[in-house]
Amino acid sequence: MYSMTDKKKVLLVICFLSALLLLGTAFYTQVFYRADRTAIDALASDELVNVSQTDYGWLFDGPSEENAFIFYPGGKVEEEAYAPLLHSLASQGLDVMLVSMPARLAILDTDAADDVLSQYDYDHWYIGGHSLGGACADIYASGNTEKFDGIILLGAYATKPLGDMRALYIYGSEDHVMDKEDYLENRTSVGADAEEFVIEGGNHAQFGSYGAQKGDGEASITGEEQVAITVDLIVSFVQAGQH
Repeated sequence: MYSMTDKKKVLLVICFLSALLLLGTAFYTQVFYRADRTAIDALASDELVNVSQTDYGWLFDGPSEENAFIFYPGGKVEEEAYAPLLHSLASQGLDVMLVSMPARLAILDTDAADDVLSQYDYDHWYIGGHSLGGACADIYASGNTEKFDGIILLGAYATKPLGDMRALYIYGSEDHVMDKEDYLENRTSVGADAEEFVIEGGNHAQFGSYGAQKGDGEASITGEEQVAITVDLIVSFVQAGQH
C-alpha cells in the first residue's frame, strides 16, 4: 500500500516531468532559422507581383490566372525565408500560396492545402515544398492526386505513392541534410518519368534565405544563383505539362 506521502511524491515527480516537457517543447519550437534581409525585401509588392499576408500565410499573386502552387516550408524555418524564390516564381506565371505551419513544422498540419484550395479557382494546381515541407506536401498529395497537375520537391522526396502524378525533384549536389539512401529507396513512390535535377554547387539551405543550416554542405554557388536555377526548372516543368 502506498502512503499518502508516497502518492504526493509521485504527483510531484509527474508535475516536475510535465513541466520539463512543456519547457523543452517551448524551447524547441522557439529555436528556428529566421528569414534574412533578402527574404524580407522580397515580401514587398512590385509591378508584377502583389504580395499579401493571408489567413493561411502569404500570397504571391503574379500575372497568372491559371496556374497556382501551394508551398509547404521546411521544418523549423521561418516561412518568409522562401519569399525570394516564390516572388520570382510568381513573376514568371505561377502564383504561389506560402503556408504558415504551426510551430513551423508542416507535419503538424499536413492538410493545410485544404484551406488554400477552398479559396481560389485556378485551372492548374501544383503542390510541394522544401525538406520536411516537401515530405508533408507528398502526404497530402498522395490522398488528393486528382486535385493536382504535379508535385515539386526541393531537397525532399516522396514516401507516399502518387500514382501517375507528374513529379519534379530538385536538390543540390552539396546537400548533406537530405538522406540520399532514403531518397533512392523511395523513388518508386513516384512514376518512372519523374524528373530529377541536381544543382551543381547547390546545397540544402539555399532554396530559402535563412543562412547556413546545421549539417549542410558548403555551397559553391550563391543563394541567388540556386534560386534562379530552381525557378527556371519549375517554370519549365509547369509549361511542359500544359503542352
